[in-house]
Amino acid sequence: MTATQERVRIIDTVVLSDDWYVLKKTIFDFQRRDGAWQRQSRETYDRGNGATILLFDRARKTVILTRQFRFPVFVNGHDGMLVEAPGGLLDNASPEERIRAEVEEETGYRVRDVQKVFEAYMSPGSVTEKLHFFFAEYDAASRIGDGGGIEAEGEDLEVIELTFDDALAAVRRGDIVDAKTIMLLQHAALTGVMERRTR
Repeated sequence: MTATQERVRIIDTVVLSDDWYVLKKTIFDFQRRDGAWQRQSRETYDRGNGATILLFDRARKTVILTRQFRFPVFVNGHDGMLVEAPGGLLDNASPEERIRAEVEEETGYRVRDVQKVFEAYMSPGSVTEKLHFFFAEYDAASRIGDGGGIEAEGEDLEVIELTFDDALAAVRRGDIVDAKTIMLLQHAALTGVMERRTR
């Protein structure tokens, strides 16, 4: 048992919803830094973990992104059409397996070598999801289909190719507001992934 686990005592857990994913309300005692115990109540939304990827063409300095409708964003005042890096939930697959499948389904590109760059919790105050972030190179020869997602799952994705500079400019303008996409683009900029490798 870790030191943090010793500071948490679960009192009661109630499932509030088990429709699309699982929403639970948990009452627990938490030991504060001064040693006092405080009773707290939190709701957690468990939708599983996921993976996302930035596809880039180093020679042409371009990236592949998608545009799709996101209802929760729509009801929060956005037009709902988000520009995003490809990604999806793991669904009991390894992150590497799942991201390869998602890329093919969403963009039509088949990638060979994927590089794990980091992991991050996207909304730790209420959502349990952890995302695995990847990079992979693409070129014209790696496109084997149209992409667009799986219609039976309600997906209707537009595949878009932008220069890396245009993608970064879209972040600055507020045209790209998806957190995982911003994180991948900024990580690529910080690490210089678009620069040509020298032998």
